Amino acid sequence: MIRAVMIDDELHCLDTLSILLKEYCPDVQLLEKCQSAAKGIEAINKLKPDLVFLDIEMPVMNGFEILEQFPEISFAIIFTTSYDQYAIKAIRFSALDYLLKPIDPNELVSAVKKVREQRQLPVAEQFQMLLSQIQEKNHHFKKVAVPTSEGFELVPADQVIRCEADDNYTHLFLKNNSKITACRTLKEIEEQLQDFKSFLRVHHSYIVNLNEVSKYIRGEGGYLVMSDGSTVNVSRSRKDALMRFF
Repeated sequence: MIRAVMIDDELHCLDTLSILLKEYCPDVQLLEKCQSAAKGIEAINKLKPDLVFLDIEMPVMNGFEILEQFPEISFAIIFTTSYDQYAIKAIRFSALDYLLKPIDPNELVSAVKKVREQRQLPVAEQFQMLLSQIQEKNHHFKKVAVPTSEGFELVPADQVIRCEADDNYTHLFLKNNSKITACRTLKEIEEQLQDFKSFLRVHHSYIVNLNEVSKYIRGEGGYLVMSDGSTVNVSRSRKDALMRFF
């Protein structure tokens, strides 16, 4: 059973999410619904939940400012937000989860499943990445948080040569000849990397760092030879986007 607290200043959002949890996530025990930051902080300190559903846009103190009140984050977090491109980008970069309002039941089930299956809580560096991006909008990340079966690794983006899909996992191949397996789909990794302009999805199974391309071999879609000697197929539908870059 996952013990959860909700924090959202809009009552109808609290009620809607609680109904969805009851119907689609019966293993989530809702401990308390909090309509203000102060009550949310009090509930977290008192109840010690496993999971907090945290609204980002709230009066007096937003969701990120609430997190700053805790010297250590001892709970999983799923942010809930209306569309805010900047906040969503920061959340993706730090490999944390969010739900876009109005909340889709399938996305809720998927987010809760990740919480259920994760072996470790998010690490402090993820929240530091998130908060620094929110506080200083001109700041650009140089690293990306990669969730693994053991926790998280912070990887310099320029060290990634290519990413390869493996069902619900993604393998990241690095310049030092090592490989990291991320507990994320290639689509999720693509979203994390989208602000790094050198990364391009060239196939349904591959993303490449274009700075690490050594050669392009023509064909129906063709293929790329990367700096580590590996080859990556280019799908016909994505060939034009690749050619535009070159």
